[in-house]
Amino acid sequence: MRTYAFRPMSARDLPAIRRWLGTPHVSQWWHDPSEQFELVSGDLENPDMAQFIVAAEEREFAYLQCYNLSVWNTGFGPQPQGTRGLDQFIGEADMLDRGHGSAFIRTFADALLAGGTPRLVIGPEKAGFRRGRVVDTPDGPTLLMVRDS
Repeated sequence: MRTYAFRPMSARDLPAIRRWLGTPHVSQWWHDPSEQFELVSGDLENPDMAQFIVAAEEREFAYLQCYNLSVWNTGFGPQPQGTRGLDQFIGEADMLDRGHGSAFIRTFADALLAGGTPRLVIGPEKAGFRRGRVVDTPDGPTLLMVRDS
């Protein structure tokens, strides 16, 4: 079984985040790297947005954000109080297609749900989430995936 560490992101991580956002495999989904960098870096001090650097075997390779959905509910419809949204990307290209994405999301989600978070929402993912419904977001329609405690 793989183990993952989730370290709170800090300003010292911003150069890596900028580099990762600029890679083709991340910008394909996160779009404009400059715009996304401003959003991610601007949320460092936001108490409703928890940001993490993900490591496997002490190698940092991914970014994960976990936010209070009641603050950023942009078209997801009614959700239980305390629902958290998750977004993530694998920044290091050589860590793609090795099962890390689903594995670290499952690890993170398991911990949140065990800690009392009632529901998590995420874009399409294989880490135990089920299909919800298509919702309109500022980035266009997306399939809402949910996982309940």
